[in-house]
Amino acid sequence: MKRILVTGGAGFIGSHLCYRLLEEGHSVICLDNYLTGSRDNVSHLMGNRRFELLEHDIVQPFRIEAVDEIYNLACPASPVHYQRDPIETLKTSIWGALNVLNLARQYNAKVLQASTSEIYGDPLVHPQPEQYWGNVNPIGLRSCYDEGKRCAETLFMDYHRKEKLRIKIVRIFNTYGPGMLPDDGRVISNFILQALQDEDITIYGDGSQTRSFQYVDDLIEGLLKMMDTDDTFTGPVNIGNPTEYPIKELAERIVALSGSKSKLVYSALPKDDPKQRKPDITLAKEMLHWEPKVQLDAGLSKMITYFKQNHYQLK
Repeated sequence: MKRILVTGGAGFIGSHLCYRLLEEGHSVICLDNYLTGSRDNVSHLMGNRRFELLEHDIVQPFRIEAVDEIYNLACPASPVHYQRDPIETLKTSIWGALNVLNLARQYNAKVLQASTSEIYGDPLVHPQPEQYWGNVNPIGLRSCYDEGKRCAETLFMDYHRKEKLRIKIVRIFNTYGPGMLPDDGRVISNFILQALQDEDITIYGDGSQTRSFQYVDDLIEGLLKMMDTDDTFTGPVNIGNPTEYPIKELAERIVALSGSKSKLVYSALPKDDPKQRKPDITLAKEMLHWEPKVQLDAGLSKMITYFKQNHYQLK
């Protein structure tokens, strides 16, 4: 049994990770400041004697008893949230990474950084392999998140080279599933909520821009497999679904699966919004023996059911 710290553990992905780690018999310390996370996300874990919940902002240094592993998931991950306070977003990515790395150094803990496909920006290479350095606007509205995560990767690699820390870096591509916030601002939650209320579904641009979507259970499996790799393997590794869908097709699928009467309407594309995003997962297949299993329609159906059960009913 390991003692494991999950920063951002009360968030969408973090809460799923905490549950899975407890299921595997580990002790879990969930640290969150509830900026986008919520106690409700982990309320079902509170009765487990191996689960501990700490309210803390990772920007500030903190002390806990020794841990074996750390998953650093703390940071708002949707544009509507990370653009709300861009300076705080940068602090969370950079100072948070420093605090986590120093804690890992203190206890010789293995530490995983949840990075993002956003480090590739609006990619000029498609699909995106880990060797691609990206096409990021460093002064754009999204750069607080993009550049913060890029800097966190740099810090992790420098601590590995200089301090010999055992690190892992994963680049997470679009992930969805139960537990997403209704005001998350990302495309799947937006479309499902609009569909369940028979509202017009807003598509930015002409809908031809593409994304790949992975179900949260697939991501959690990838994170665990990455943490279990040999200490000599640091990554970064793309964790995402390589099946690509135009945004318009995604909206049409959600309308059909939900039985909605919604119509598609179009609006201007936001600045610096990438036109396409798709992971090359060759490295994940080779090193982690991982690839996603949940098909899009199956995952969307689970999401639609989740939002229906949380009072977002069809009119």
